Amino acid sequence: MTLPSATCSNAVLALLVLTRSVQAATVTGSVELSGSALKGDSSGAVVWLEPMDAHQAAPTRRERMIQKNKTFTPHVLPISLGSSVEFPNLDPIFHNAFSNFNGQIFDLALYPPGKSRTVTFRRPGVVRIFCNIHPTMSAVIVVVDTPYYAVSDRSGRFTLPDVAPGRYRQNVFFERATPETLSGLAKELDVKGSSQVLPPILISETGYLPTPHANKHGQPYPPESESPYTVH
Repeated sequence: MTLPSATCSNAVLALLVLTRSVQAATVTGSVELSGSALKGDSSGAVVWLEPMDAHQAAPTRRERMIQKNKTFTPHVLPISLGSSVEFPNLDPIFHNAFSNFNGQIFDLALYPPGKSRTVTFRRPGVVRIFCNIHPTMSAVIVVVDTPYYAVSDRSGRFTLPDVAPGRYRQNVFFERATPETLSGLAKELDVKGSSQVLPPILISETGYLPTPHANKHGQPYPPESESPYTVH
């Protein structure tokens, strides 16, 4: 008996989904910091696996980075290439989120409490975010061209679910590490089986020196005082 074509297609699709679920691995690991200024907090390290055998496009998502209490939250946000990030203003004052880094240059201009603006990120790279009014506000968006990425929690742990078997390049970003340190953490690995635990990733903060950033015009911020954009 010959099955209808639609039934065959559904059966093949179900088989492919089942095969992928059986083959996909849950990859877990942890980061360990040395020379850290924040004892007991190993959050904010982004780990991603870049496929070496064939490109695997990641689904795009819509994420949020809120502005509240003169703070961007989350401070570190990994996203897949082509995803969008909303920047809602939940403060009772105006904000002006911007980035003048090559990863993605944008300027959302001034907008009031209760409003939100969105940026779509179309280039992989590290995008450092600031506010043109409040010099203490900063954040990082890490745009990766892979579906397999995660950010460490306070204990340093991270999980990469549903990783297809294959050969990968492991990459790491951490805000308080030098480019040389991060380059030395890149390595190749094979993913196979249903679960895999990576060796601890040791990140040194030695040599990192925070530097003041300029406003969106490339000028120093004026002395911070009561914001003229406060809504009374």
